[in-house]
Amino acid sequence: QVQLVESGGGLVQPGGSLSLSCVDPRSIFSSGYMAWHRQPPGKQREFVASITSGGITYVADSVKGRFTISRDNVKNTMYLQMNSLKPEDTAVYYCDGTLGTTQAWGQGTQVTVSS
Repeated sequence: QVQLVESGGGLVQPGGSLSLSCVDPRSIFSSGYMAWHRQPPGKQREFVASITSGGITYVADSVKGRFTISRDNVKNTMYLQMNSLKPEDTAVYYCDGTLGTTQAWGQGTQVTVSS
């Protein structure tokens, strides 16, 4: 079963920073599209940011200027650097990878922004 592995979530105060990682252990998506999504408490999952294999990025307006997506194709890892965090960024963050008809999701990592 294809699966991605996320890490880096936790509790942070408003204005703080966190960095999330998403590892593709079997190197399936090194030439594919990868993205971050999040699901706030009681709400539907929403798009956060995406990156192509060539490094072209797209970031949701709600996090633009605060979050940066990147990837290291040698390490088969995608990152999400989150700065200036707000309470409304509290959510379970998921990564996903897509290559043709193959898609996989991570198990999710909790990010809580609270004082």
